[in-house]
Amino acid sequence: MAGGGPKPRGIASAYRHAEAFFEMMAAERNASPHTLRAYARDLADFGGFVGKRGHSVHDADEASVRAYLVQTTERGLSPRTAARRLSALRQFHRFLVAEGIREDDPMSRIDAPRLGRPLPKTLSEAEVTALIAAAGELPSPERERLVVMLEVFYAAGLRVSELAGLPLSALARDGRFLTVRGKGSKERLVPLSAPAHEAIVTWLRVRETLLPEGGTSSFLFPSHGRSGHVTPARIAQLLKALAPAAGIDPRRLSPHVLRHAFASHLVDHGADLRSVQQMLGHADIATTQIYTHVARERLTRLVREKHPLATAKSGLAGAKTRKT
Repeated sequence: MAGGGPKPRGIASAYRHAEAFFEMMAAERNASPHTLRAYARDLADFGGFVGKRGHSVHDADEASVRAYLVQTTERGLSPRTAARRLSALRQFHRFLVAEGIREDDPMSRIDAPRLGRPLPKTLSEAEVTALIAAAGELPSPERERLVVMLEVFYAAGLRVSELAGLPLSALARDGRFLTVRGKGSKERLVPLSAPAHEAIVTWLRVRETLLPEGGTSSFLFPSHGRSGHVTPARIAQLLKALAPAAGIDPRRLSPHVLRHAFASHLVDHGADLRSVQQMLGHADIATTQIYTHVARERLTRLVREKHPLATAKSGLAGAKTRKT
C-alpha cells in the first residue's frame, strides 16, 4: 500500500475495489494506519450486512444503506461510532463514483446522525468545598497559594491562562473585583466572593516568600520561570495532586472543570445567563447556554434517583399505599 502504512487485513480478498480505496486514502489523504484499520472494519461490517441482502460492498443501493444505519442504531452503537461508519461509507462511495466504478452515489441523500453536544464535566458543591479544605491542610506558603487559586477559580470562573497570568494590578483597590484580560485582549470586570477576597489578602502576606531574594514581580502568582508567573500546566499539576486528599479522582479534576463548576452552580442557584456569560467572558451566549443543559440533566437525574415513583417497584408500592 502507498504511504508505507499497514494494509488492512481481509479486505482485498472480500471486496474488489476496497484495496484501491485504501491506497488512495493513504497516498492522497495521508490517512493514518489507525484510520485505515477503522475504515476497514467499518466496510467489512457493512459488507457483511448488505451481503445478506444480495449486494456487495460496492454495489449496495440507498435502501440497503439506510437499513444498515437503522441496524447499527438497534445494536446500540453510539451516535459518534455511527457517524464514523457513515463517513467511511460516504468516502468509499465517492471514490467509486470518481473512479467510474458506479454512476450513482447511494450516500448522496443520507444525512449524518446528530452527535449532540457533550455536557461539560463539573464538580458538586460539596466536592469544591472538600478541595478548598484539603488545600488548607498544606504547609505554608503552598497552602495560601493553592487556597487562593481555588477560591478565585470558583469565585470568578477564570480560564487557567487568565489565572496564571493575573497581574497584581488586576486587583481593585478594595479587593472586591478583578479586571481580567481574556481572549482577544478583551477586559471584563469580575466580582469576587468574600472568601476569595479574604484568601487574596492572606496570600499577599506570604507571597514575597516565593520571590527570589531581593526580587520583585508584577504577577499575583510569581514564578522563577521564564514567564515570570506560574504556568497553566503547573496549576493543573497542583490540582491533580490535591484531588486524592479531597476524595476526588484526579482524572475528573482540571482547571477547566472548576470553571464549569463555577458556571453550573451559578445557574443552579438562579443566575441569569447574561450575567454568567459576562463573567465567563463568552463572546456568544450560545456557548453559555450549555449550562442550562447541565442543570436540566442534574434535575432529571435527581428525579430519577430520588422521586418515590421513579421506579416501577416504588410506583407499585405507592399505588398499594393509596389503595389502603
